[in-house]
Amino acid sequence: MKVLHVAQPVDGGVANVVRTLTTDQRARGWSPVIASPSTGELPELLRAGGFDVRAWEATRSPGLGVVGEVRSLARIVSLVRPDVVHLHGSKAGLVGRAAIRGKLPTLFQPHLWSFQSQAGLTVRPARAWERLAVRWTDRIVCVSHDEAEVGRAMGIRCSSVVIPNGVDTQRIQPREKREARAEFGIPDEGPVVVCVARLAPLKGQDMLLEAWPGILERVPGARLVFVGDGPLREQLQRDYPVALDPSVIWTGWSDRASEYFSAADVVAVPSRAEGMALVPLEAMSSGRSVVAFDAGGIRESVGDAGVVLRVGDVEGLGNQIARRLINTGLAAEEGRRGRERAIRLFDHRTSAAAVADAVTDIANTEKTQQPS
Repeated sequence: MKVLHVAQPVDGGVANVVRTLTTDQRARGWSPVIASPSTGELPELLRAGGFDVRAWEATRSPGLGVVGEVRSLARIVSLVRPDVVHLHGSKAGLVGRAAIRGKLPTLFQPHLWSFQSQAGLTVRPARAWERLAVRWTDRIVCVSHDEAEVGRAMGIRCSSVVIPNGVDTQRIQPREKREARAEFGIPDEGPVVVCVARLAPLKGQDMLLEAWPGILERVPGARLVFVGDGPLREQLQRDYPVALDPSVIWTGWSDRASEYFSAADVVAVPSRAEGMALVPLEAMSSGRSVVAFDAGGIRESVGDAGVVLRVGDVEGLGNQIARRLINTGLAAEEGRRGRERAIRLFDHRTSAAAVADAVTDIANTEKTQQPS
């Protein structure tokens, strides 16, 4: 089985999913090929691992370059001649389906619907596109029941399956906090909140900064660690004076982001929208309490391993984080439950096996429909 994975993000959650699936598929004896931008964490790690990586230079957002991106991907498809094409994320979903147009079995995994990440006048065209593109889609893989329900509500009618994201619970395990803090240069004089995400509007770091002064009033000496980089960094540091307070640490991008969870007492996930974020799963696998907004899939992920609040409830976010920084027993118990929950429900091997079944199914369906 030759599967072409197409992904524009080269870091973060989508990239981690691509790495997990391609590693699993190679272990099955399949031939996974990856089309992605040529530089970044994803292509570099996969090339180092001996994978076949093809350069597909695409930007994150739609624009004038889409026509060229479609032609480039069409050339890659004609050279690779895959049995199945797996499109990851809304940009690959747009370009890939425009390039292939149903000529090959096509699996689309939104990781967050395109219209959820758009704003203003671009929302309606994005919805219309997703409804139109199902004609060139054999299967949609949703990473949470929330994501599937949003698709149905928007009139997206296609054969679909819900396969939650998975986490490598053997690689990501609880570690001693002091050891992790010393390793990353985080002072150990007080409790620590960690937020791991690209610095972008959907990830909600602005709301966490809005809540932070109130948390400091209740828990003097607390520290907030932002792991990640992105287009919003300068604006956040300009618009929120507390962002430059010594209690706030900006690490920038890190290829060891999941290891920062062990330095935390609480992991904050203030996202406005998600498909199913990997951050809560990795935090739970690390044995840490999670305080999050009820973005897509997060309530399904977290369960009793923390607290999930209405999106935008900044006061509640601050109160619940402070509560766990003060009541260390509560945070520790939620972390213990989270570790058990991650192992029981979100092991990456289960997710990868379910995706492999979906790929096999659409490939076999295509074969049975071909004339003998």
